[in-house]
Amino acid sequence: MPLAPADSDLLLVVDVQNDFCPGGSLAVPDGDAVVPVINRLARAFAHVVLTQDWHPPGHRSFASAHDGRQPFETVDMPYGAQTLWPDHCVQGTAGAALHGDIDIQNSQLLLRKGWHPGIDSYSAFFENDRRTPTGLAGYLRERGLTRVFIAGLALDFCVRYSAEDAHDAGFEAVVVEDACRAIDLAGSLDDAHRAFTGRGIARVKAGDVTRGWR
Repeated sequence: MPLAPADSDLLLVVDVQNDFCPGGSLAVPDGDAVVPVINRLARAFAHVVLTQDWHPPGHRSFASAHDGRQPFETVDMPYGAQTLWPDHCVQGTAGAALHGDIDIQNSQLLLRKGWHPGIDSYSAFFENDRRTPTGLAGYLRERGLTRVFIAGLALDFCVRYSAEDAHDAGFEAVVVEDACRAIDLAGSLDDAHRAFTGRGIARVKAGDVTRGWR
């Protein structure tokens, strides 16, 4: 069933950055394939927000910040278990830049996350300590926005947790699956699908949305 975006809807474009695309330091398989889908999708929305992973050098989520550790191992941090990643999306680097083919002229906010040196950030709403907000929920409420369509990278991490937090904050969350790609680390994609089902988070295709484009 087509979902024509309303004036109270937002498209949230998550972390479509060079380091998450082929050739990047934390490349999501086929990650750049989301770009044309997202560009087309964005034209259906009056409200668009983009997020950008924005880590300082030596961020504690990097394996290189932990002696003897390798990427994709897990360590305990003060806020809980943390997957260690290759250095990625370091502030001011080419890898942190949005993909060069992203063409969204109607975006109204670029939200940078993950800039606290000791806390990773998957969700667009909260840092991984689950206590430090990004301010996005307040922005949406101030603007009178009630439904969030989510696209970008990666489906099983930053998209997943953004969708969960949108739902938990009282917004209707919709994941546009063909405008996302996944890492699928140790079953993380199946975990994401179960989380969406458990919360009643809708999963749609971009064509279901753009068919209603005015």
